[in-house]
Amino acid sequence: MSALRDSREVDCPFCSLAGTPLVYESERVLGFRDRFPVSDGHTLIIPRRHAVTYFDAFEEERAELWQAVEAVKRDLDRELQPDGYNVGFNAGEAAGQTVMHLHVHVIPRYRGDMADPRGGVRGVIPEKQRY
Repeated sequence: MSALRDSREVDCPFCSLAGTPLVYESERVLGFRDRFPVSDGHTLIIPRRHAVTYFDAFEEERAELWQAVEAVKRDLDRELQPDGYNVGFNAGEAAGQTVMHLHVHVIPRYRGDMADPRGGVRGVIPEKQRY
Protein backbone atom coordinates (compact mmCIF):
# COMPACT_ATOMS: atom_id res chain seq x y z
CA MET A 1 0.00 0.00 0.00
CA SER A 2 1.03 3.52 -0.64
CA ALA A 3 2.36 5.62 2.22
CA LEU A 4 0.00 8.37 1.01
CA ARG A 5 -3.61 7.53 1.80
CA ASP A 6 -6.68 9.33 0.57
CA SER A 7 -9.51 10.30 2.93
CA ARG A 8 -11.57 7.14 2.17
CA GLU A 9 -8.74 5.00 3.50
CA VAL A 10 -8.21 6.80 6.80
CA ASP A 11 -10.85 4.85 8.71
CA CYS A 12 -10.81 1.71 6.55
CA PRO A 13 -10.34 -1.39 8.72
CA PHE A 14 -8.99 -3.34 5.75
CA CYS A 15 -6.26 -0.83 4.84
CA SER A 16 -4.46 -1.68 8.06
CA LEU A 17 -4.52 -5.38 8.84
CA ALA A 18 -1.58 -5.29 11.26
CA GLY A 19 -1.63 -8.44 13.34
CA THR A 20 -4.33 -10.12 11.27
CA PRO A 21 -3.29 -13.66 10.32
CA LEU A 22 -3.42 -14.08 6.55
CA VAL A 23 -4.60 -17.27 4.88
CA TYR A 24 -3.73 -16.05 1.37
CA GLU A 25 -1.31 -13.51 -0.04
CA SER A 26 -0.32 -12.48 -3.56
CA GLU A 27 1.02 -9.37 -5.25
CA ARG A 28 -2.35 -7.59 -5.34
CA VAL A 29 -4.62 -9.56 -3.00
CA LEU A 30 -4.88 -10.70 0.64
CA GLY A 31 -7.16 -13.26 2.29
CA PHE A 32 -8.04 -13.60 5.97
CA ARG A 33 -10.78 -15.11 8.12
CA ASP A 34 -13.82 -12.94 8.75
CA ARG A 35 -13.92 -11.57 12.32
CA PHE A 36 -17.70 -12.11 12.36
CA PRO A 37 -18.02 -15.38 10.44
CA VAL A 38 -21.27 -16.67 9.01
CA SER A 39 -19.80 -20.17 9.18
CA ASP A 40 -16.59 -21.96 10.13
CA GLY A 41 -13.91 -20.94 7.61
CA HIS A 42 -15.66 -17.76 6.35
CA THR A 43 -12.89 -15.91 4.52
CA LEU A 44 -12.58 -12.40 3.09
CA ILE A 45 -10.44 -11.64 0.06
CA ILE A 46 -9.45 -8.03 -0.59
CA PRO A 47 -7.24 -6.08 -2.94
CA ARG A 48 -4.20 -4.55 -1.23
CA ARG A 49 -5.01 -1.23 -2.91
CA HIS A 50 -8.02 0.58 -1.54
CA ALA A 51 -10.88 0.07 -4.01
CA VAL A 52 -14.38 0.72 -2.71
CA THR A 53 -16.27 -1.82 -4.83
CA TYR A 54 -15.54 -4.57 -7.31
CA PHE A 55 -16.33 -2.12 -10.08
CA ASP A 56 -13.57 0.23 -8.87
CA ALA A 57 -10.91 -2.49 -8.99
CA PHE A 58 -8.38 -2.76 -11.79
CA GLU A 59 -8.68 -5.70 -14.16
CA GLU A 60 -5.53 -7.30 -12.70
CA GLU A 61 -6.94 -7.02 -9.18
CA ARG A 62 -10.23 -8.60 -10.23
CA ALA A 63 -8.36 -11.49 -11.85
CA GLU A 64 -6.28 -12.06 -8.71
CA LEU A 65 -9.38 -11.90 -6.50
CA TRP A 66 -10.89 -14.87 -8.38
CA GLN A 67 -7.58 -16.77 -8.33
CA ALA A 68 -7.59 -16.25 -4.57
CA VAL A 69 -11.17 -17.54 -4.31
CA GLU A 70 -10.04 -20.76 -6.03
CA ALA A 71 -6.99 -21.15 -3.76
CA VAL A 72 -8.96 -20.44 -0.57
CA LYS A 73 -11.67 -22.89 -1.64
CA ARG A 74 -9.08 -25.64 -2.17
CA ASP A 75 -7.62 -24.97 1.28
CA LEU A 76 -11.06 -24.95 2.92
CA ASP A 77 -11.97 -28.20 1.13
CA ARG A 78 -8.88 -29.85 2.65
CA GLU A 79 -9.25 -28.28 6.09
CA LEU A 80 -13.01 -28.31 6.72
CA GLN A 81 -14.69 -30.37 3.96
CA PRO A 82 -17.74 -28.11 3.56
CA ASP A 83 -20.71 -29.31 1.53
CA GLY A 84 -21.00 -26.13 -0.56
CA TYR A 85 -20.11 -22.45 -0.80
CA ASN A 86 -21.65 -19.02 -1.16
CA VAL A 87 -19.20 -16.61 -2.81
CA GLY A 88 -19.86 -12.97 -3.52
CA PHE A 89 -19.58 -9.31 -2.69
CA ASN A 90 -21.79 -6.37 -1.83
CA ALA A 91 -21.27 -3.28 -4.01
CA GLY A 92 -22.52 -0.11 -2.37
CA GLU A 93 -24.55 0.74 0.70
CA ALA A 94 -27.87 -0.10 -1.00
CA ALA A 95 -26.53 -3.63 -1.55
CA GLY A 96 -25.54 -3.99 2.11
CA GLN A 97 -21.86 -3.03 1.92
CA THR A 98 -20.77 -1.78 5.34
CA VAL A 99 -16.96 -1.73 4.93
CA MET A 100 -16.15 0.50 1.98
CA HIS A 101 -13.18 -1.54 0.79
CA LEU A 102 -13.88 -4.23 -1.78
CA HIS A 103 -14.07 -7.67 -0.19
CA VAL A 104 -15.20 -10.99 -1.60
CA HIS A 105 -16.81 -13.38 0.87
CA VAL A 106 -15.99 -17.08 0.60
CA ILE A 107 -18.56 -18.70 2.89
CA PRO A 108 -18.38 -22.45 3.40
CA ARG A 109 -21.79 -24.08 3.77
CA TYR A 110 -22.62 -27.23 5.65
CA ARG A 111 -25.63 -29.53 5.36
CA GLY A 112 -28.06 -28.61 8.10
CA ASP A 113 -26.62 -25.12 8.76
CA MET A 114 -30.10 -23.80 7.96
CA ALA A 115 -33.45 -25.49 7.50
CA ASP A 116 -33.89 -24.69 3.80
CA PRO A 117 -30.92 -23.20 1.94
CA ARG A 118 -32.72 -23.03 -1.42
CA GLY A 119 -32.44 -19.64 -3.05
CA GLY A 120 -28.92 -19.03 -1.70
CA VAL A 121 -27.80 -15.50 -2.42
CA ARG A 122 -31.35 -14.54 -3.40
CA GLY A 123 -31.90 -14.42 0.37
CA VAL A 124 -30.47 -10.90 0.44
CA ILE A 125 -34.11 -9.92 -0.10
CA PRO A 126 -35.86 -12.59 1.99
CA GLU A 127 -39.27 -12.39 0.30
CA LYS A 128 -37.55 -13.02 -3.08
CA GLN A 129 -35.52 -16.04 -1.92
CA ARG A 130 -38.07 -18.65 -2.95
CA TYR A 131 -39.64 -18.60 -6.38
